[in-house]
This record gives sequence, C-alpha cells and structure tokens, in this order.
Amino acid sequence: MQAMRRNWKGLAAAAAMTVAAHAAMAAVPLPALNANPAEVSVSGLSAGGFMAVQLHVAYSATFKRGAGVVAGGPYYCAEGSVLNATGRCMTHSTSIPVSTLVSTTNSWAASGAIDPVSNMTGSKVYLFSGTSDNTVKQAVMNDLKTYYQSFVPVANTVYKNNLGAGHAMVTDDYGGACGTTASPYINNCGFDLAGEILTHLYGPLNPRNNGTLGGTFTEFNQSEFITGHGAAATGWIYVPQACTTASCRVHLVLHGCKQNYTDVSDQYVKKTGYNRWADTNNIVLIYPQTSTAATNSCWDWWGYDNANYAKKSGPQMAAMKAMVDRVTGSGGGSSLPAPTGVGTSGATASSMVIGWAGVSGATGYNVYRGGSKVNAAPVAGTNYTDTGLAASTTYSWTVAALDASNAQGAMSTAATGTTTSGGTGGTCYTASNYTHTMAGRAYALYGLTYAYGSGQSMGLWNIYVTTTLKQTGPGYYVVGTC
Repeated sequence: MQAMRRNWKGLAAAAAMTVAAHAAMAAVPLPALNANPAEVSVSGLSAGGFMAVQLHVAYSATFKRGAGVVAGGPYYCAEGSVLNATGRCMTHSTSIPVSTLVSTTNSWAASGAIDPVSNMTGSKVYLFSGTSDNTVKQAVMNDLKTYYQSFVPVANTVYKNNLGAGHAMVTDDYGGACGTTASPYINNCGFDLAGEILTHLYGPLNPRNNGTLGGTFTEFNQSEFITGHGAAATGWIYVPQACTTASCRVHLVLHGCKQNYTDVSDQYVKKTGYNRWADTNNIVLIYPQTSTAATNSCWDWWGYDNANYAKKSGPQMAAMKAMVDRVTGSGGGSSLPAPTGVGTSGATASSMVIGWAGVSGATGYNVYRGGSKVNAAPVAGTNYTDTGLAASTTYSWTVAALDASNAQGAMSTAATGTTTSGGTGGTCYTASNYTHTMAGRAYALYGLTYAYGSGQSMGLWNIYVTTTLKQTGPGYYVVGTC
C-alpha cells in the first residue's frame, strides 16, 4: 500500500509537470518593449506585499519609483523562520526587531547581497492596512512604516490605515463586502487603491479608462525565467496600445496567497483596478504567478523555497528582476527591433517556409508558431522551414532577432499561411535525379541532389536514383507523392 501511495504521488507529480510544460509551450515569450528602466515600481498584497518590499529593498536600483504595500511587513521580517512569519510578522504576537532588520539591510547592502540602500532615498512608498484586517495586523504595517523611515524620506511615504477593510485588495467597484476576509480577497470598499498607489508612485495621472481597454492581455512563458521554486509555468502582462511603440513605465503587480490564476482565475489580473489606469497612462503591468505547489500559493517571504529568498540571489527574486529587464531591455532581453517583412511561402501538406528581412546587429533568430518556439537552435539565415504541420490548416508565425548574448529582441507582427490538402492537388514528377535537374525541378551540389524551393535532399545525382517530386507552388518542389 505504501508503495502504491508513492507511485500515485509520482504519477501526480509527473502529470503536473506535463500540464506545466504544456502551458509554457502554449504561452508566448515575455516581450522586450524597451520600456523606461527609470520608471519601474512594484506593489502587492499580503505575501505579495512582503515580496514587494523584498524587491524594492534588494533591487532598489531597479525599482526606482518605489513600492505599494498592502498588508505586508518589514524587509526580512521572518528571518527565515515560518514561526516568525505566522507570529510576529502577521499577528504581531511578539515584537518585530525593526532596528535589527535595518542593520541586516545595511550589512547586506555593504556586502553586495542587495543593492545600495541609497537608491531608496529617491523612491516613494504607499502603505495600506485595513482596520478589519486580522490576518496581517496594523501593528505589523506600523513597523513597516518605521522600517522605511531609515531609508525613504518621510515626505515620500503615504500610510492609509483608516478604512474598515479586511485582508484584501481594495477597489471602488468590485469584490466582496469591505470588512470581509474571504476568497478571492478583493473587496469593494468604495476606494480605488490601485489608482492611489500608482498616483503616489508616478505623480498626477490621466483619468482612468472605465470602458473597453485598448491594450492587450498576454499569457507569457514564465518558465523562461524560473522553473519550479513555487512559480507557475506562465504569468500575465498587460500592454497598453501606445506601449507597442512608445517607451512606457513598468509596474509589477504581485498577488497574495491563494490568489494565483489557478486559485481565482483572472480576478486578480483583471479586477483589481490597475489596468484601467495603466491603459491611459502608458504603464505596462506584469503579473507574475505562483503555482499551487507553493505553500498556500504564496510568494516566498519566509524561506520555504530558498535560504537566500530575500536577497538578489533568491530564485523568485531573480526571476522577477529578469522579467523587468526583459520588458525594459535592461539585461534580460535585447533592444534589437522586431524583424520586418515576415511572410510565408512554399506551402506543402506538412511544411511552410517563413522568411523575413534581416535585422542589423542580429546573430540569429527564433521562430514561433502560435507562440511556441519551433527552432531547436538559433536560425542563422532569414528563412526557416517549419515541418510537422497538419494538412489544410492555417498557422501563424512570428520571428524575433537574437543578439550576441542570445538575448531576444522585440517580436515581429504575425504572418499566416495555410498548408495544402496533401493527398490531392499539385503535380507530381517521377524521374531520375539527373532528369529532375535537367528539367529545373532540382539542383546538384557536391554529387547530391536537392529539390528546388524546399531544399529537401533527394540522394545521389545520377541516372539510377529515382525520386518523385511534387510541385506545390511556382518553382517549389517537395519529395512526396500525389
């Protein structure tokens, strides 16, 4: 019986890995948008609030604009202990050693484990704690305010702590009753918290878009940045329409425990109020996601995954920094422009040729079909034959350039093409390889024969090897039958 239990656990784990791998393949790469690296900020609720503090403090050179913290606590509050996390850092059952945490922060900054604390002097902080929040008590948030006073000017800090909200992200038009604490942990308190956070971090904003949003939501391949460590295979990004051509701001939005996409679907991604402000103020929103394999779907703010969870080397921390770098082109991605002139040709029942104009400075290219990369190695030229396709099917391809470090640039616009029907249509020619070359259906190179168009190998160039070629387009032939 014990062996059976172990076997079922193994099967369940394997199934989960298969689902995660499929999800990652179905998602598109996080785009390199050349957003403004000087205009990056972060906010989060609960575990996301603690993580927002960690990112702001450890990567203060990146999150220059600052942080919004809803029901979080001081940096390194748990000091690697789950007992501290659930005790002093949530219920405030014992006092939080704020001065010790400040000393640890300064020590780690001096050693290079986190960025210099001087970066925080120019940033802003917005703190929120509901008076009915009994999950993370206001006393914890009071200590967070005290902690930040060692690094952020008092004039740069706002602390909203007089609203009767439960443990939740607060909106002015969506969610449960204001004072409750229940899934999906989004409460309608008649207060636009997302708007208040973004306005404090970025200054006066244009009015929010209360209608249909003009930008795009995209599920991106998060496993490109982190695999395992409590992270999901995919995350979400909202890109305002203007940000496809303009250099925009970037705000990282972190959900709380039991709030990832599996737990509450798209409610945190689409119902918390951030997107309507981002849409009219050129703010790209990144929504990283935990997996249900993470403890209570929480971000790691007490060390359940890694002892260095609060430092720059923490796996979740480094992954989110890399996401920001990709979007801003600051390191995780390349500033190479999107390839132009992407088109399809030479359709067969099972293949398609994708071509594009070369990008200056590119050392190679990646080709994506329906958002999934199809080339095993970087493509050196400016065309690629995608195989293994279904007959009579329309597909979509995009292309991105790679720099000398194999960092990927912006994604091209999509090009579509439809494969042929396969068993019918086209004209077939059966002849010797020599005859095919004389008739202009193939060419010889170093004693071997290749079909024009597809470039498929036909074997030795002589009168003895017979091959059937199918013409699927002008000057395009494939090895096959009719």
